[in-house]
Amino acid sequence: MQKKTGYLTFRVTEKTELLPFIMSSLNGISRTRAKAILSGGGILVNRAVTKQFDYVLKPRDVVEISRQKPKHVFQSRFVRIVYEDSQIIVIEKAAGILSMATSTRSQCVKSILDKYFQTSHQQCRAHVVHRLDRDTSGLLVYAKTMEAEQILEQNWQDIVTDRRYIALVSGTPTPLHGTIRSWLKDNSAYVTYSSPVDNGGKLAVTHYRTLKHATKRSVLELKLETGRKNQIRVHLQDIGHPVCGDIKYGNGDDPIGRLALHAYRLNFYHPITRELLRFETPIPKNFLAGLE
Repeated sequence: MQKKTGYLTFRVTEKTELLPFIMSSLNGISRTRAKAILSGGGILVNRAVTKQFDYVLKPRDVVEISRQKPKHVFQSRFVRIVYEDSQIIVIEKAAGILSMATSTRSQCVKSILDKYFQTSHQQCRAHVVHRLDRDTSGLLVYAKTMEAEQILEQNWQDIVTDRRYIALVSGTPTPLHGTIRSWLKDNSAYVTYSSPVDNGGKLAVTHYRTLKHATKRSVLELKLETGRKNQIRVHLQDIGHPVCGDIKYGNGDDPIGRLALHAYRLNFYHPITRELLRFETPIPKNFLAGLE
């Protein structure tokens, strides 16, 4: 351990997760206190603010723990900050809020982040580089500078190495894993429909794997080879196992009162440093509760 003004500095010697490392480094403080330091932005990993409690530390990583109470504690029922540095911010979005506004008065993730940047005296704004539907929860990255935004937007397919979703679906797919391939195109009513042959739309490829299944429903992992509008929802409708709670492409099965789709993994190269960043959230508990 080293000391510098306002921080305790620790060097990681073996692979571990961030939360237990904090608890151990601070002489066994409680899990609740360690989480409070994390959520308050008091932890830096390799000089970047990190709020993901299960962030995987590697040997030679440097963890800095603030000895002062953070001046600005971010709190929102819609947004949880997972990672932040001077160029980007990674958040977990709740279901029920847009990634960006459709009008100047609409509350959205971007407006919440812009307010956070203002109150924490950061000279930046949140730049949208990808989106999730209003009713889909999960991981999103926003740029904090124009340079980071342009690099992410122009090189998204090359920068993102792994992007996966969790879905609670009706029934159990046969086989339990496979690939769905079709061409997707919107009709005049903006409903996306699927064709097994080229219909002038865009080719979409989704890989699925059944993680858990019961009598009525299953929990699937979805990995996107392409990122088309409504791709997962339409492809799962194609194989007869639509996402639960999907009022547009579903079958009326709604055990948890929401669209049961969650972006749970996002791995990508940092647009400026080129470091590979990996983020993952647990399967939502209500997805598991909704199996039966």
